Amino acid sequence: MSKINWQKEGTMTIVPPPPQKFTLDEWKLNNIYRYRCSEAQQELADRLLSESKRVCELAAEKVKTNREETDYRLEEKLQDIQFLKDELLRIRKEIILETDALLTFKERLINSLNAVKRNAFDICRKCLIAREHRLGIDLVHDVAQTELRKECEVIKGVENLLVRIVEQTQEQIRRLKSTLYHMDHDLEDKENNIRIDQHNLNLKETSLNLSIYHGTSALNPSTITLNEWEMQTRKNILAAAKEINTAKPLRCYIDTILRQIVDDLNDQKNATNEALRQRIDETREVKIKLENQHSEIMRQANEMSRNVTSIQKALAEKEGFMALAHTRLGNRSQRPGLEFTSDRVETSLTRELVELREIVAQLQQKLFEAQDCLRYLLKTQIQLEEDINIKTNTLKIDEVDCMSLRQGLDYHAY
Repeated sequence: MSKINWQKEGTMTIVPPPPQKFTLDEWKLNNIYRYRCSEAQQELADRLLSESKRVCELAAEKVKTNREETDYRLEEKLQDIQFLKDELLRIRKEIILETDALLTFKERLINSLNAVKRNAFDICRKCLIAREHRLGIDLVHDVAQTELRKECEVIKGVENLLVRIVEQTQEQIRRLKSTLYHMDHDLEDKENNIRIDQHNLNLKETSLNLSIYHGTSALNPSTITLNEWEMQTRKNILAAAKEINTAKPLRCYIDTILRQIVDDLNDQKNATNEALRQRIDETREVKIKLENQHSEIMRQANEMSRNVTSIQKALAEKEGFMALAHTRLGNRSQRPGLEFTSDRVETSLTRELVELREIVAQLQQKLFEAQDCLRYLLKTQIQLEEDINIKTNTLKIDEVDCMSLRQGLDYHAY
């Protein structure tokens, strides 16, 4: 213990105790302890250095392996994305080509529909209206009329069929565009994914702008599995292939239908034209016969008119002979006395008078008959002229109006 030394002035000073004294054995033991502790610390340090070196080497190797594994997986993923992207681009090109082809076929359908609806049907309707202006007995429901009505029905049926096919084509085009939209969205996502993973692949531990995340939420919040990701793209590709496989037969069907429609319309057009030509030939033949009859009737009417004139002239001449016979008989009736005898002259005059009366009666009968015949001939002539005018009107309608209109019928596959 330290001792307290009191000095004269009354101040107090503290005197430290003398150092502890050790024995020689204690000194030796302490040196041995220090040696052993130093050796233990050296061994521990050597082991720690060795372990640290080993851990550092393992860590470096592990980091390198992980980096190489990650780079390999990135390259593998980039290849997978690029492969699916190429598949999408390939099928996308087919969809675009198929869509453009369907748009061309749709335009062909619309052109056909407009030609049938606005041109063909209008021409047939005008022909039917024109034939309603036939006159008299020619206003008949003939084969040409039947074929025209049938042609209108064929055109209407073709129009309805084309409308349905146009709607079907529009729906298929819409489905192709919808598929193309989903594929473009998928391609855009894959392009962004390639950009991100390519950037990650190019990053090094020595790259600038690297940072350590200190947040609490996970850095990989993705919930979509690799199988789901691949199946979604496969689904888009399969959907696109399905739409392409649907569109190709539709184009073949449209092409076949257009050819069939053109064939049907041309067949019906030819049938109607043939019926009209036959009707025109029949009408022209009848018209020629009527004109010949008219000429003959006119000839006979003129001859009959001359005959009436001749009979009237003969009657006028017979009136002179009748007056002569009457005058002679009258003069002989004034013979005097015994001279008023019934002689051969009187018998001859009497016979002559009777025969003249018979002749006049016959001539008058023939005159009446000739006048009646002339009236019937003139009436027949008027009827023939009316019939000829009717046939002329019919020929104008069928040959000029209808056939000229029908020249505008032009059916082709567009």
